[in-house]
Amino acid sequence: MKLFRALIADDEAALRGFLKRRLEILWPEMSILCEASNGLDALELAHSQHPDVAFLDIKMPGLSGIEVAQKLPERCLPVFITAFDKFAIEAFEAGGVDYLLKPVSDSRLEKMVARLKTRLPNPLPAIQQLDEILAKLSLTVQSGGREYLQWIKVGQKDKIRLVSVQEIDYFKATDKYTTVRSGAEAFLIKKSIKELIDELSPDQFWQIHRATLVNVSRIEMVKRTLTGGYNVHLSGLNETLSVSRAFSHLFRQM
Repeated sequence: MKLFRALIADDEAALRGFLKRRLEILWPEMSILCEASNGLDALELAHSQHPDVAFLDIKMPGLSGIEVAQKLPERCLPVFITAFDKFAIEAFEAGGVDYLLKPVSDSRLEKMVARLKTRLPNPLPAIQQLDEILAKLSLTVQSGGREYLQWIKVGQKDKIRLVSVQEIDYFKATDKYTTVRSGAEAFLIKKSIKELIDELSPDQFWQIHRATLVNVSRIEMVKRTLTGGYNVHLSGLNETLSVSRAFSHLFRQM
């Protein structure tokens, strides 16, 4: 018998499916009642279906996850799905609000499930207290949080696959597509390097050429060439990437 019911709201269908599958294994007493791809539908479903828990993506079309949470039925606990940086995460933890950090891991899911199991049978905090927490989170997100891309969607025949950006070695643009290299695998996507620069964390991915972004954590060695330029050698790959003159300053003090 299912003891609790949940709503999952995220604009990425693949992530909703992943979360549903993992929750069915980690929390068999939880029934996934309904799903939504935007904030407006999420709010409508929350009031018509009365879930015990609402998993809400912070950044959704229509209404943000925080805006939805501020209007949830009184006994519905919000759990935020977010890619925000450490600054915003500290605010979630300080407010006692549960969250899942993208890319969602089993260890974080297990921790979240354990916390919710202790909270769900008990009355919620006073609605005023919950409103105060959500108001503070909203201000934190607006002033200090920056959401960066955590997953890349790639097509494989008739399927869509999610690749964590942490697993990506580099992006390299060609005429019409951008190659995504992840270990021994390579995929083609339609996102341009310019779009990726805006969407990826600059601390994690450096532009080393007008057509190339490299994952800094994958850099094993940087060698100076005979002409005074630089070549980047990546861990686990028998491949080097050239650094153009415009970006050579990144490595001059190394």
